[in-house]
Amino acid sequence: MKRIAVFPGQGAQAVGMGRAFYDAVPEARAVFEAVDAALGEKLSTLIFDGPAEELTLTANTQPALMATSLAAVRALEVRLGRPLGDCVDAAAGHSLGEYAALAAMGAIDVGDAARLLRLRGRAMQAAVPAGVGAMAAVLGLAPAVAEAVSAEAEAATGGVCELANDNAEGQAVLSGDRATVEKACAIAKEQGAKRAMLLQVSAPFHCRLMQPAADRLAEALAETRFAAPKQPVIANVTVEPVRDPALLPGLLTRQVTARVRWRETMQRFAADGCTHLAEFGAGKVLTGLAKRAVPGAALFNIQEPGDLDAVAAAFG
Repeated sequence: MKRIAVFPGQGAQAVGMGRAFYDAVPEARAVFEAVDAALGEKLSTLIFDGPAEELTLTANTQPALMATSLAAVRALEVRLGRPLGDCVDAAAGHSLGEYAALAAMGAIDVGDAARLLRLRGRAMQAAVPAGVGAMAAVLGLAPAVAEAVSAEAEAATGGVCELANDNAEGQAVLSGDRATVEKACAIAKEQGAKRAMLLQVSAPFHCRLMQPAADRLAEALAETRFAAPKQPVIANVTVEPVRDPALLPGLLTRQVTARVRWRETMQRFAADGCTHLAEFGAGKVLTGLAKRAVPGAALFNIQEPGDLDAVAAAFG
């Protein structure tokens, strides 16, 4: 796994993302048009013009980020003259980014991915009443300590608090009942955390409170046609390469309630000798995390047409 494609998750969104690709590359424009058609609305208008408050709604953010990532993929493919799957050795996506990774590798149709992500976003939002759940970023604690903090908070309150995102060494996100997550923040500070703060999110993602959403999504996934990905996609929940399309519905269902094991994913890429890592779509979060996790790898972001030359030279 020398050359890796990665795809961002929620939090990377910004009004105007992908607009330059839409304007400059017909194949990229076709991605946004396909998503609009699949959803029966002009999501592209919201992506390009806002308002930000509406774009940030989970049900909009998830298909919007996927569309933006795939538009970047199509633009690079035009420049390379061949599919991305012919130019990389593996792909991975952070949470909803896994759907973009699968679409980029040809495992799922872009329209189907958009419909699934719209349902996923709505189901995740509906699983827990507004204000009941919370997520918190905890910085400066080892993953095992963050897990222990979550367990202690659960024991103290009787509520739910789980390690939801293991993003990097010393960078974790906890998720669960608001009171329990607040208790975990207090315990984390006592344990020496540099920071422990609630995040501005609409629901407590990637914890067992999301089980109703997982159940709803499982039905739709069972009816979705998946193909074998051109290159393996590293699953969030197992950190294992997936080539068998029959495994995808189960893995994507589990992903809703399971931890995003991104730190381990980056460790896997480093151990396998990753030399080039490219992040497709909005933001630079994942390449930022890779700077320390995948030492020595050349890192690229593809957010606008001006980014294509360097990536094409490295991945061509």
